Amino acid sequence: MNQMHNPPHPGETLKEDILPALNLTVTQAAKQLGVTRAALSRVLNKHAAISPEMALRIEGWLGVENGGRADMWLGQQATYDLWQVRKTGMPKVQRADR
Repeated sequence: MNQMHNPPHPGETLKEDILPALNLTVTQAAKQLGVTRAALSRVLNKHAAISPEMALRIEGWLGVENGGRADMWLGQQATYDLWQVRKTGMPKVQRADR
């Protein structure tokens, strides 16, 4: 099995890389994204996932040319979510007959 290291929550990337690079506070970033500070804070602190709507907001905010592609942010969220479930063990299923 391809055992990936613990992938980062996309909120961590925003919190640790994007906001400092843009020299923005959470409040400023939330205003630019058009969301509440609380909503952005939940994502940054890994209490909420990047939703498709948030991914599109990030795309419009950063621009595709600056790493803002919505599908990339959703992919990072899916990778994080899948890893979280996998580390608890594979769900019990019955193989489909061919």
